Amino acid sequence: MENHLKKMPSPLLSLVPILVLVALLFVTIRTFGSDALSGGSQVVLLTTTAVASLLAMIFCKVKWRDIEEAICKNILGVATAIIILLLIGALSGSWMISGIVPTLIYYGMQIIHPSFFLASCCVICAVVSVMTGSSWTTIATIGIALMGIGEAQGFATGWVAGAIISGAYFGDKISPLSDTTVLASSVTHTPLFSHIRYMMLTTIPSMVITLIIFTIAGFTHTSNASGQIAEFAASLNESFNISLWLLIVPVVTGILIAKKVPSLITLFISTAMAGVFAIFFQPHLLQEVAGASVADASSLFKGLFMTFYGSTQINTGNEALNSLVATRGMAGMMNTIWLIICAMCFGGSMTASGMLESLTSVFLRFMKRRVGMVASTVCSGLFLNIVTADQYISIILTGNMFKDIYKKKGYESRLLSRTTEDSVTVTSVLVPWNTCGMTQATILGVATLTYLPYCFFNLISPLMSITMAAIGFKIKQHHEEDQSIIVN
Repeated sequence: MENHLKKMPSPLLSLVPILVLVALLFVTIRTFGSDALSGGSQVVLLTTTAVASLLAMIFCKVKWRDIEEAICKNILGVATAIIILLLIGALSGSWMISGIVPTLIYYGMQIIHPSFFLASCCVICAVVSVMTGSSWTTIATIGIALMGIGEAQGFATGWVAGAIISGAYFGDKISPLSDTTVLASSVTHTPLFSHIRYMMLTTIPSMVITLIIFTIAGFTHTSNASGQIAEFAASLNESFNISLWLLIVPVVTGILIAKKVPSLITLFISTAMAGVFAIFFQPHLLQEVAGASVADASSLFKGLFMTFYGSTQINTGNEALNSLVATRGMAGMMNTIWLIICAMCFGGSMTASGMLESLTSVFLRFMKRRVGMVASTVCSGLFLNIVTADQYISIILTGNMFKDIYKKKGYESRLLSRTTEDSVTVTSVLVPWNTCGMTQATILGVATLTYLPYCFFNLISPLMSITMAAIGFKIKQHHEEDQSIIVN
């Protein structure tokens, strides 16, 4: 009987919570800036959850019990993602303290050549971002150092910033350590490594085109900045025991990923291995983290566990390097986890009320063909990045809005997860008032609109996603009626 009393909301009514969300986020971003993720955005999401719930109960005759059940179901659906994020926090700390990431940076910087500076800059940032899982950390550390080198070589700041951001967001997009990667896969219910492998079909071609452009542009500059590069490399070598043996851990991790070992197991094994390597290769750093006078078993244990769960600071004598080797552990993931839970509350209220279904029905009118569906997803992701000013919220909303549409159309969830990353993750930094755009512009000292034309990877990725949809490369469609598979 209750189902007959429930009314389907109109698209106009369904738009009200979205408009409230946009308005409150605008005020929050203007007030808190990049600190909005520390609590402001979460409060906004809970507030709009209340708005959507009240509208549902008053106008759509939805019972609170149904809304509560939908919220709990949503949160349960991201439980694995939350555990993965906690493991990622521990892994990022262990990879840093063990010297794995510093070793990769050390050898990566050796490839810099004046004639290939922009391309090398992009590659180095990509490698660091893949290993750390954070474009923000990459840009705020090695990115700043590369900006200084680039300016010393006479490159326009827009070009250097574009190369840094292109590389950093390439790594952030495909790294299994990235919170946005985990978020996109979990929201769309796509296995993490399946999501990453499928993204390669659009990400690699976009990166190849980007590197070609940067390589051609780099031939016009031949000045030398080897002194600055050597200084940074020396600081790394003095602070860490740099060794090729440390690369065993990322190699084993890569093998586990290739063997399709579940992500939770892979991350745990990788973290544990890095912890063991830290004890043997960097005992002095574990002692420093623990604040102990001697590197005994107790101090090594304490330092390692502090790196797993909390923030660590190591004094290397180089300010840029200090920022690079600083980690936040599992505690550093709490803002993202908090945001995800609050966003799931909002998504649950929108789903239970039928408002999400009402809004997506509007998009269905423009989704008669595969390319139209992907293009609509790309445009929606970019639109949400502009109006919500936050990539996490944009990923969650895009995934929730389109996952049922893709399912009804018979497409795999990995197509949606890939398209979401192709449109949301990489374009967030191109919006001046988005938290990503504001933060990177501040860190690099280059206005968003100044570096925007040179972020070739970020500009090409959405277009590549639409192109792949147009030609139907590696896109499968099945019809639920007969379970037949059609390769488009």
